[in-house]
Amino acid sequence: MREVLRNTWPLLLGILFIMLGNGLQGSLLGVRSELEEFSTAWIGVVMSSFYVGFLVGSSLTPGLLAAVGHIRVFAAWASLASAAVLVHALWLEPAAWVLMRFCTGFAYAGMYIAAESWLNDRVDNAARGQVLSLYMVVQYGDLAGGQLLLNVGDPASMKLFAIASVLVSLSLIPISLSSRPAPLFDTPAPLTLRELLRTTPTGLSGCVVAGMTTGMILGMGPVYAQRAGLDVRGTSLLMAGAIVAGATLQFPFGRLSDKVWRTDIIIGVCAAALLVSIVPSVFAGPSIRAVVFIALAGLLLPLYALVLALANDRLRPDQMVAAGSRLVLSFGLGAAAGPVSASAAMQLGGADAFFVVFGLLCLALTLGGLITRRRENQGKADFLPTPINSPHTPEERLDADPA
Repeated sequence: MREVLRNTWPLLLGILFIMLGNGLQGSLLGVRSELEEFSTAWIGVVMSSFYVGFLVGSSLTPGLLAAVGHIRVFAAWASLASAAVLVHALWLEPAAWVLMRFCTGFAYAGMYIAAESWLNDRVDNAARGQVLSLYMVVQYGDLAGGQLLLNVGDPASMKLFAIASVLVSLSLIPISLSSRPAPLFDTPAPLTLRELLRTTPTGLSGCVVAGMTTGMILGMGPVYAQRAGLDVRGTSLLMAGAIVAGATLQFPFGRLSDKVWRTDIIIGVCAAALLVSIVPSVFAGPSIRAVVFIALAGLLLPLYALVLALANDRLRPDQMVAAGSRLVLSFGLGAAAGPVSASAAMQLGGADAFFVVFGLLCLALTLGGLITRRRENQGKADFLPTPINSPHTPEERLDADPA
């Protein structure tokens, strides 16, 4: 693990800076758009344009990585994201903000793909879960820290925009000056969604579920809190508790997944979340709902790192860039669909229907994982058991099975 951190710390430090900038920018744009009296419709379009850019960026980045390499792509997209922050402050028009949020989403998707494929190329199965969990801890910790930076300046001035831009630009320093080589794939292999689904069904479907649950927790969590009767202070404390819970459990889950079968960990996490989501229908009360929300965040925010590790266990190094694009795209689609699903459910069934959506998603992934697990075990008459602390997944063992 120490050797892995020596190889990956420049990348993790770069991610630290861009996520601090992203956390600050997200809250700042919401506050400033209200100060500029943008209409509710325009604010919705501005915020959603980030995800449109995210989806486009996840489709176009793999070709650029193959053409010019990880470091140049990361540097180019970080520069684009840094410039986009400043344009928001210089051009206070909704249409301009839509374009800049599109550019920001495009750039962040590219940086995520570069970072995740780079990390996966640098680690083996024995440490993959821990490293990807650490990567997510950095993301969530910085996302929370970025919110606090909103207090260091006046949202009506340019100061906070400049700070966000500087933070994103600082991400270039550790990555550009790193003495560790970036991944070099001579012949990157294409990988369609169908091929990826056939290779790792739980990994791909898990990315969609992880995106939906993450989008619901981070996007619709404050809305649920308000509708459940919490005031502004209670809402902020609830969201802070949720992010802290998710960040705290990232590394333990990742470490455990390196010691036992990752599919089993994913099934166990989703089954536990399913049981927790049922609690509000049995026990009422604001405190119960708050505990359930935080517990779900603690269980489900680490899910992306787990399914990402599972998916990459099955891939060759030359497939990781294409697969990374598909996985980020799947997560992004889920993140866009999750808040819409939760909103529709609450509209039809009240605030507590929010938890019903969580339960259904966890049930679907639990059943899917069990079906995949059963298929993995079929036709293994000649299978030789591997010790419980083996870093390999059951899918890898099937590949290694002579039968």
